[in-house]
Amino acid sequence: MNPATPRPRILVIEDEPQMLRNLTTILRAEGFDTQGVSLGTEGVAAARRLPPDLILCDVMMPGLDGFAVLEQLRADAATARIPFIFLTARGDRGDVRTGMNLGADDYLSKPVRTEDLLSAIRARLARARQTTAVLTLTAPEHASALETLGLSPREAEVLFWLIQGKSNGDIATILGVAEATVKKHLERVFAKLGVENRTSAARCALDRLAAGGGNSAPR
Repeated sequence: MNPATPRPRILVIEDEPQMLRNLTTILRAEGFDTQGVSLGTEGVAAARRLPPDLILCDVMMPGLDGFAVLEQLRADAATARIPFIFLTARGDRGDVRTGMNLGADDYLSKPVRTEDLLSAIRARLARARQTTAVLTLTAPEHASALETLGLSPREAEVLFWLIQGKSNGDIATILGVAEATVKKHLERVFAKLGVENRTSAARCALDRLAAGGGNSAPR
């Protein structure tokens, strides 16, 4: 890691003491600025107090579990785009689907090899840097790249403003339409992308914009 660049901050939320020590030790040895907490409530508070560059979080925890932690952070504009990786002994498809629908970026099952963990972290940090670059776009003409997802021009515009963090009311004002119309457009966007919520739709859009648009067919 280049000493001239700021060290990425990683928040680890893990209720098993030995696992928490192991993870924080590994990450600090790799040069990451790492904070570890053992409760979901502590993790939410820490992320809101000083948003990290990435969060590693267990699912099964007393009180606030990992799914609830993710849901609260994705609902807060200040923490909504932090890369989030679940690290848990539970690896069945139902858990994976629940986590991904809530907006998780990756899902690693314990025990995880150190090289796999570091590879996932570095990949998500790199993607976050791409996302930051995409979010500097402000011109609506960039929405045309989203039409390659199988969207109409108006649907692409709505999705573009969604990834800029705009609410339905904001988008309605920008586009000069009723808020109910925006909601209808989003329903069609979700159906075409095969997703269930704004977070998943935004991920699809950011992936397409980061890739430079492309000419592939919609999923």
